[in-house]
Amino acid sequence: MDWSKLYKSSACQVKLKAIDKDGVLVEMVQNLVKGGVLAAEMEEAALATLRDREELATTGVGMNVAIPHVKLEGLDRVVCGLSVHQDGVAWDAVDGAPVHILFVVLRPDGPTEEFDPESHREMMGWIAGLGRDADFRAFARQASKKSELTQLLKEMSPKASR
Repeated sequence: MDWSKLYKSSACQVKLKAIDKDGVLVEMVQNLVKGGVLAAEMEEAALATLRDREELATTGVGMNVAIPHVKLEGLDRVVCGLSVHQDGVAWDAVDGAPVHILFVVLRPDGPTEEFDPESHREMMGWIAGLGRDADFRAFARQASKKSELTQLLKEMSPKASR
């Protein structure tokens, strides 16, 4: 499956401005709403759920990457965004390094017509692989436009021929 299609340029960001983890979560959720991929009435619940997730355990996976991801009641499809923080932000990542690249993933709390949990596990594996890919990280940090981020995802996506 081509998971890059889940990422819309309008919901991505190349220059996050927030100076701390909570601010970054707020900014990313706002970008999802402004980008038209998350309904405005779900903004508060999405932010609360992401905050709760970070309290359980960090989503900072190392190598300057975080993957905040949660189940969100009321969603019928996956909502994704990719953001870059040029200066890096403290995230309590497993390696202690600041986070520059953030994948946010909101998923339904159960199977729906537009959401298959099995495929979702594969997608999360793809995202984790991108986070480990030095070329992906370098190119993402160099992006100056949102469309460059989504183009990069498209280039790195497994082909739909599976």
